Amino acid sequence: MELNKILETCLYAENLDETEHFYSEILGLKLIRKEEDRHLFFRCGDSMLLIFNPKHTSEVQTYVNDRPIPLHGATGSVHLAFSVDQKEFKEWKKRLKNKNIEIESSVKWPGGLKSIYFRDPAGNSLEIIESGMWNIEY
Repeated sequence: MELNKILETCLYAENLDETEHFYSEILGLKLIRKEEDRHLFFRCGDSMLLIFNPKHTSEVQTYVNDRPIPLHGATGSVHLAFSVDQKEFKEWKKRLKNKNIEIESSVKWPGGLKSIYFRDPAGNSLEIIESGMWNIEY
């Protein structure tokens, strides 16, 4: 028995309006669910990206079917990487530049795959990397 997939991951941001614009308009993710001042849920391939306002989720208890969801939240910059087809990588780099998103770093990894790093409005470190990264033996 083994874990074989990350179904969802989450980031934290206090300004959800600004964050919604960034992830839907800049990155093109589809917003699935929204609760004002609490969360944004985006579809990313067959996974979900959950963005929570830590001022809410670390302080206000939420219940589902009378069962508590553990309080959670984080502060500071965290990291998330998106995989894109190698043929689309240059277009993503161009798209970010056209949207005035600063690319902090461009990396060519051992094995030849490339990635770029940039920030979301909350300061989270995001990466777009050519698909196949973890298929390579290191």
